[in-house]
Amino acid sequence: MKSKQDLTVGNINKKLWAFAIPLMLGNVMQQFYNLVDTWVVGKYIGDNALAAVGSSYSLMTFLTSVILGLCLGSSAFFSITFGEKNIKRLKNGMFISFVMIGIFSLILTFASFYLCGRIMKILQVPYDIQGIMSEYLKWIFVGIFATFLYNYFSNLLRGIGNSVIPLVFLCISVILNIGLDLYFVLVLKQGIRGAAIATVISQYISGIGLMIYVYIRYPELRLKYEDTKFVKRTAYDIAILSGMTCLQQSVMNFGILMVQGIVNSFGTQIMAAFAVSVKIDTIAYMPVQDFGNAFSTFIAQNFGAGKYDRIKDGIKKALKSVVLFCIFISAIVFIFAKPLMMIFVNAESTEIINIGVQYLRIEGACYIGIGILFMLYGYYRAINKPSMSVVLTVISLGIRVVLAYVLSRVIGVVGIWWSIPIGWFIADAVGICFYLFKFDR
Repeated sequence: MKSKQDLTVGNINKKLWAFAIPLMLGNVMQQFYNLVDTWVVGKYIGDNALAAVGSSYSLMTFLTSVILGLCLGSSAFFSITFGEKNIKRLKNGMFISFVMIGIFSLILTFASFYLCGRIMKILQVPYDIQGIMSEYLKWIFVGIFATFLYNYFSNLLRGIGNSVIPLVFLCISVILNIGLDLYFVLVLKQGIRGAAIATVISQYISGIGLMIYVYIRYPELRLKYEDTKFVKRTAYDIAILSGMTCLQQSVMNFGILMVQGIVNSFGTQIMAAFAVSVKIDTIAYMPVQDFGNAFSTFIAQNFGAGKYDRIKDGIKKALKSVVLFCIFISAIVFIFAKPLMMIFVNAESTEIINIGVQYLRIEGACYIGIGILFMLYGYYRAINKPSMSVVLTVISLGIRVVLAYVLSRVIGVVGIWWSIPIGWFIADAVGICFYLFKFDR
């Protein structure tokens, strides 16, 4: 097996960071798909188009989170079986998970087309941007299956310890997306539709390219007839891991979508500010989310290998890394909130900039809360207790949504901003207490 990182042996910090860094860079690069659209649209088309792309981002994050959750759950299965050195079961799991998630991705694509208009009404999208938002979304929906291909094969490779190759394919795709965005919008004058088409083309290139790479470079993972049987135990394990992780991811992003609906009720200026600031916010804490996913792979491989003392040692070292990183990135976002906003918004849009700065300084001061929460998600998923990740997500998002509705009526839009970190810290407290009472013995 051509694994880049066997996380069950060697120096924990070196192994974990060597695996995590490409994962971090890869997810940051993946965010550039929508960020490039935001930059091009905000700079060259206008505020209404910027608000439309921003609202679309929350919706697409929710939809793709469903697929990402399924793929992450499968990756936990791949890591556990890889730690057990059970390649036969790993390959059977590949077949079952690919068929299940692939079919679901197609169903999600058609359902998104059919329900597009109703979704915009639920999100309280202002009438003046519904047309351009619908045009943008219907093209973006075409890329849902490409999102499945990329995330499935990248999570397969990460599950067996290779986090570098998914990054390479993603970098190529993002560079292509930038070039196509500028070409379709500035040269062909395709407007917001051109930005969407550029994104979809780039997504398919990364997804199909990665699938071909796995087939060529990993002949030991090519499926034979005996690997394509429906094994009930394997299907059950994948269904539980993928289903619960999918539920956790979709609940998390559904809560964000509900918050987006509250934000939309405040008008186009608030929408545009939120659209930009939430992207900056997401990119800022994305590395620690990916460190949590790398940590999850580390835990899963060692869980499969039965190395429980190494797991406890890894938890302590990973926690120190997360705390230090979050303090650093919090300082950066808090200090440079205004310049970061001005990357995406023209200087004359002062109201949008000021609202975004307010959001970023509240969220940016609290990244340690989301950093620890991502570690807890990864840990419980890796030890085959994904239901606990769902519980923590429900707590975090439930509190966030309830407080957003209540506080926004009392202190205005700033109440929405404060509801988010409060939800993080309460979920952290529950997850840590459960670990201390149940597992730290």
